[in-house]
Amino acid sequence: MKSIKFAIHFIKGIMSRVCQISGKKAMVGNNVSHSNKKTKRRFNINLIKKKFYIPSENKWVTLKVTASTLKTIDKKGISEVLKLAKEKGLL
Repeated sequence: MKSIKFAIHFIKGIMSRVCQISGKKAMVGNNVSHSNKKTKRRFNINLIKKKFYIPSENKWVTLKVTASTLKTIDKKGISEVLKLAKEKGLL
């Protein structure tokens, strides 16, 4: 049921800019002009949509991950990173 809801939101384009593995999301801050006026802005994360092959389940999975999480996946492996994310409650 959860995957069906995910697919519906994904197709509609409602997905937010949040990393699906680490849970990182955009920060809010200020643009500061030369005269020191402050206006709100967002510091977006560096999201990448990437397909991963999971050998234990013998299937491909598409995830939206940050560049830093991608480096972690390269270092530890997708299976280990998914296991840690499930322990933290992010998946």
